[in-house]
Amino acid sequence: MAKGYWIARIDVHDLDAYRRDYVAHNGAVFKKYGAKFLVRGGTHEAHEGPARSRNVVLEFKDYATAQACYHSPEYQALIKARAPHSKGEIIIIEGYDGDQP
Repeated sequence: MAKGYWIARIDVHDLDAYRRDYVAHNGAVFKKYGAKFLVRGGTHEAHEGPARSRNVVLEFKDYATAQACYHSPEYQALIKARAPHSKGEIIIIEGYDGDQP
């Protein structure tokens, strides 16, 4: 079964508030759904299209679990806490589990 992923690209406007209201509380939700950070910030370079200041990739055991985490009441509350301090997008995508070149 293919894994599920969140790809998040975020611009943070108030880093202290973002950390206090969102980052300090998201770990419990991600742990509940078995999420694993593959990318969390880090040095990056945009080669095509506009960049965001922060990029995150989370891995879940499958697409359904990635969706369930996002739609959970706990994460929906975190979206509301994060929104005043940042702007961005999150894509939930099913991983590829087929043949490789």
